[in-house]
Order: sequence, then structure tokens, then C-alpha cells
Amino acid sequence: MRKVIAPLLRMPHTGRGLLALFADILICPISAWLAFYLRLGEISGFAAGFHVASLVSLAIALPIFYVSGLYSVILRHATWNVLIDIVRSVVIYGVVFAFIFSVVGVPGVPRTIGLIQPILLFLGIGCSRAIVGYWLGNTYRRQHRDESKISILIYGAGASGRQLASAISYSGAFRLVGFVDDAPTLRGRRLGNVRIHGPDELSALIRKHDIEEVLLALPSAPRSRRNQIMKLLYDLDIRVRTLPGLMDLASGRVEVTDLRPLEIEDLLGRNVVAPDPILLAHDIRRKTVLVTGAGGSIGSELCRQILQVQPATLLLVESSEFSLYSINQELEKAALSQGATEVSIVPLLASVRETRRIDEIIRTWRVDTIYHAAAYKHVPLVEHNPTEGVLNNVFGTLSTARAAHRHGVAKFVLVSTDKAVRPTNIMGASKRIAEMVLQAMAEEPTDTCFTMVRFGNVLGSSGSVVPLFRRQIEEGGPITITHRDINRYFMTIPEAAQLVIQAGAMAHGGEVFVLDMGKPVRIADLARNMVELSGLTIRDHNHPDGDIEIHEVGLRPGEKLYEELLIGDNPEMTSHPRIMKANEQFIPLLKINDELELMMHAINDDNAILLKEILCRIVPEYNTTSDVVDWVGIRRAAIVVDSEL
Repeated sequence: MRKVIAPLLRMPHTGRGLLALFADILICPISAWLAFYLRLGEISGFAAGFHVASLVSLAIALPIFYVSGLYSVILRHATWNVLIDIVRSVVIYGVVFAFIFSVVGVPGVPRTIGLIQPILLFLGIGCSRAIVGYWLGNTYRRQHRDESKISILIYGAGASGRQLASAISYSGAFRLVGFVDDAPTLRGRRLGNVRIHGPDELSALIRKHDIEEVLLALPSAPRSRRNQIMKLLYDLDIRVRTLPGLMDLASGRVEVTDLRPLEIEDLLGRNVVAPDPILLAHDIRRKTVLVTGAGGSIGSELCRQILQVQPATLLLVESSEFSLYSINQELEKAALSQGATEVSIVPLLASVRETRRIDEIIRTWRVDTIYHAAAYKHVPLVEHNPTEGVLNNVFGTLSTARAAHRHGVAKFVLVSTDKAVRPTNIMGASKRIAEMVLQAMAEEPTDTCFTMVRFGNVLGSSGSVVPLFRRQIEEGGPITITHRDINRYFMTIPEAAQLVIQAGAMAHGGEVFVLDMGKPVRIADLARNMVELSGLTIRDHNHPDGDIEIHEVGLRPGEKLYEELLIGDNPEMTSHPRIMKANEQFIPLLKINDELELMMHAINDDNAILLKEILCRIVPEYNTTSDVVDWVGIRRAAIVVDSEL
């Protein structure tokens, strides 16, 4: 019926009026025939009178109906006013028709026909208009609702795809055009009334049905296959949303609200290895755990992961009041929802540089495990504020590690960075010295197991380019990158935190664990992917009408094109496929203590040049060609010059 009515809706207004006229031409003689049948009680025997009544009916009705505007009414929008017009027209018709056949009289036509036929004509005209208006109106409204829905394809005709289609059918928010699946055996078949297509049909389907979104229902597909699918969809200018992972679908139920925009996290790195629950619990369960930098991106995720393992006490050490308040509120709420109310969560305002305060905290709570995530890690900021960067990254680590040693903390895990490998900036050099301090302390007699975990960038951290790019895209661009060829390692924050905990559990003392970060990613490609995932296009000389432009602004002080994870070339594999162990040289404790003392003198004298010289001496791999760009020193020198002038 919808296929029959749809052409009527597309028909010009004049055509629909002619169809109504043709229907009335049929209704007039039919109503006359019925009038004769009702009056005489037989089917035949009234041919002559019937023909006269039919011709007179047509001659009277059609002009009256035309003048009354019945052939210009839009039936799908018919209201009570249309019924009134029909009644008025038929009454006029009935008066004339009854006068001719009932008052004046016509041979061969019973006088009662003049009264019966107008009544039947009214029923015929009224019912025909009502039925057609109902069908046309319903079809029109249904089409209008369908046009207002988002036309979609579901990529994946498996169990998740079927569940998603079922949820969509109840939501009313989408119009499902078809499924797409890689399996050749499914191609051409149907799920319900929806056809399954192959990936090679995507482009044609999107053009033919004006598809606005593709929903990925591939929660168990390898990340590599998802990347291939995304590359296929990139050139089709189509939005993509995806379902959560398998763990989120464990209940077996999929809701439309489970759909989320495809994030850059879905395309980077490699498949995540499920965490080992034994390693996660080794240094945490029913123990007192302290996290420094608990309000930062890595520190806060460490706290979330630790809470799930249910320690006895979780100490949050943070120097930022707002960050500490935020993570404490979040963890308190999470503890209630996870049923971990027996975990004592203690927020502590403290700087890792304050030896007395850190010592007091560790002694008071008799800490078992420390995860040291407090650090300044923004390369240009530390480069411009070198003394503060070194104080926090080197001496903050030293202060906390010595307090751990004094009070017999069982495990001390330093969160390090790939920028510590052959550093070209002060931030990286300071983190490498922090590693060397722990390596040296691990060689001395101690009850504390000192270890460190080194990895690259994490998506969404305070120092990551991803939040910056997202903000620049929201503002309409341009996206700023420092160099077209610069690349970085990336990992999601939850995976990084889980691997830090597991690596720490494998430590015996002095190890530098290195996380497998997968393949490095070109920042220019990352920016392009984020633009395309936002449903926008890149504007360049080949595409001048694009949405977002990418600007190259040049390398910043201390920044290098390529990051590394290993100083040497002899990493050892561990029992975990994503964790390696590096064997790297370090300075003995007595010698490094002498250098640290000189370093502190340089800091106290605000001598950034001497400080940099000491960094180069302690870290032979430190390779820098940039001048010291300490803002305070530069300003002080400018004041001296001004005074001399």
C-alpha cells in the first residue's frame, strides 16, 4: 500500500485533483444505481431511468463540486472544514436533483430516487475523501518521520549488530537502511527486513540512501581491523559511532544510548592485553598505598585502578587543592558504587619537595607501597622554568624515596617517561636523573624495593596534544603542530596505569621497566585523524574548501622529532607481553649525591646555566643545542642591561 500511495504524494496538485474528479464520475452513477436497487428491490429492469439519473447527477454534481473547491483540497491535511464543504456542496446538489426527479418528475425514474441518491452520493463522496485522506495522511506523516530520522548503516551483522538493530527499532531515532558485514556468506541475506551488504557496496549505499552515520557493532574486532574499516570510511565523509567493548556488553543487552562517537583512542596503539589480577593485587590488596600527584592524569587513574583492587588505605598526596578535592570526591563516589566502603581514602595536601611533610605522612600511616607520579612534565614550561622543574622532578623524587627508605616502605614505583631517554630537554634530563637516583639507592642495603616504569604519551593527559587538538577543532581551527615529521608513542591512560601497577609487582629492585607502546604515531596524522573523526575535512592547497587547517609552528625549545624508550639495545622480556626490562648504566649513590649537592647550590643561586651544565654531566646522553631560556634569568639580565644604559 505504501508503494501505491507514495507516487500519489509525489504527484502534482493538478493531477491529484483530476483523480478526485475521476472518482466522482464513478461515484455519481454508482450511487444512482444503488438508489434504484434500494427503491425497486431488483438489480435489472431500470436501465432507461438509471441512465437519465446518472447523466443528470454528473451534470449537476461536477460543476457544483468544482465551484465549491472540492478538487483543490489537500486531502492528507483534511480537517472538519472539508467535511462542511462536502455537506454544503451535496445539499445544494440534493436540492437541485430532488427538484428535478421528486418535484417535477422524470418518466421511468421513481420520485424517491431524488431523495435516496443524494444521500448515497454524500456517503460515497464523504467516505472516499475520508479513506484517501487517512491513507495519504498516514503515509505522508510516516515519510516525514522517516525523513527526520538519521539514516544509518550498521557495520557488523553478528550478535551485537542484531541487538543494536533491535534497540534501534524501539528508539525511533534512526532509520536503519542496511547491514554491512565482511563475511561473504552473509552477503545478500536479510536480518528481519533489512538486507546485508558487503563492504564494497558502502559507497553506493551512502549515496543512494543519503546515509548520515555508520554504527560499528564490532566490539570483539581486532584494533587493526577497526583501523582498516575507518580508512575505508574516511573518504566517504560519514560520521562513525561505535559500541563499547565486550566487557561492557557482558550483560548481553545493547541500548542505543550505549553508542558513542568513535574516539581517537579506538584507532591508536594495539589490542589491550587483559590485566593479570594476581599482579594487580600483589602490592595493593589490603595494604596501605600512597599515590603522589594523585590529582594528575596518571596519578588519578592509578587511584581509580588501585581502588578497584581494594587496598586497606589509599593516601592521596597532591599539592593542588582543587585537583585533590576533585579526585577525592570521585573516589568516594566510586567506593560507594563498587561496594568498597571499607577502603579508607585519605586526601592529603602536600608537596613532594616538603621533606618533613612527606616523612610525617609515611611514618603516620606506615605505608606499604608508593606510586610516585608527581612531576612537572610539560616540556616547554619546564624548559622556561628549569630550577622549579628540577626541584620537583629530581629533589621531590629524592625526598620521597629517602622517606620511603627510612620507614621501610616495601615498594616504591616511579612513573617515568620516554623523554628520559637521550633527553634533549630539561624535563627529560630531570626524569632520567630521578631514575638514576632510584637505581643507585636500589644498589644500597635497603628494605625498600625501588623500581621505575617508563612509557610515552598517554591520550588525554595534561601534557598530551589530544586535548589541545580537540579544543582547536571545537574553535574551528587551525590545529597547530610543531613539525610535520614529529612522532610520539601513545597509550590510553587506563592501560598505562594498569601496566605501571603490574610492572611494579614484578620488581625486585633497581629495574627500569619499559612499556610496549606499539608503533609511534606521526602527530600530523593524529591531527588529521581527529579532524576526520569530527566529521570535518582538512583545508590545504589541494582542498581549499576544507574546514580545519593544520599550521606548522616549529619545534619548541628542548623538543625533538622522535622519542625513544630504551637507552641501550638489550631489553629483556618479562612474563607480561607488554612489559620489558631495560639494562641501563647509572652513577653510584655517593657520586650522584655529590652531584645533587652541587645541583642544589646552583638552584639556590638561581644559576640556570650552571644547573644545565650539571645535568649534562650527570646524564651523558643529554643532547641539547638550545640556549638556557629561563624566564627569570632572562628578565633579570634585561633589568641589568637597562640599568647600565
